[in-house]
Amino acid sequence: MFLLVGTAHAGTVFTAPPEQAERDRVYVFYLHGRIVEDRGVRPVDTRFGLYDYPAVLDALASRGAVVISAQRPHETDVDEYAGKTVAQIEALLRAGVPEKNIVVVGFSKGGRIAVRVSSFLRRPAVRYVLLAACWDLPKEPQLRLTGRVLAIRETSDELVGESCRPLAERSERPVSFDELSISTGKSHGAFYLPRPEWVVPVLNWIDGSARSGAGAP
Repeated sequence: MFLLVGTAHAGTVFTAPPEQAERDRVYVFYLHGRIVEDRGVRPVDTRFGLYDYPAVLDALASRGAVVISAQRPHETDVDEYAGKTVAQIEALLRAGVPEKNIVVVGFSKGGRIAVRVSSFLRRPAVRYVLLAACWDLPKEPQLRLTGRVLAIRETSDELVGESCRPLAERSERPVSFDELSISTGKSHGAFYLPRPEWVVPVLNWIDGSARSGAGAP
């Protein structure tokens, strides 16, 4: 089967969608940061500290979602991986999983991939969470956000601290867009651990209990 390292307490973590999809489950695709490609599933950055990838997966699965995530190969092409993720999502949709039960969460390079999934997939009820995900946007004018989008940025992040709003306001806009700023003082490393400042809003988004204007699926 596809069970990944680490076991979630309430949900399940897989490296690929299960062969038998359950239509009433929520499926969360988590796309990790680049450092996991280069240094393994628990890498340590001299600036930002430990990136505990398995702990993040467990946190995302803690309310019962099926989390799908795999360590990408070194120097993964973002467009190719986005295409692979789109194909996995389309397979779940063909199996009868509702669009609103699919959430794509991407951090840093994984966030760049998530933006492309949104731009390629074009399913209005699929939900996205972009964590420190938006930079160099003028160089990629072809990208458009679709679906329902929550962006979270860390105010102390000097590496990728830009707002995703300019992307959301391009000529074709997502069904809904909301952006949250957090201030942990941990810079890019704010998303390296399952800190409540970002995990709780993401879990609310996943289970549909967010109360912001864009929060309801």
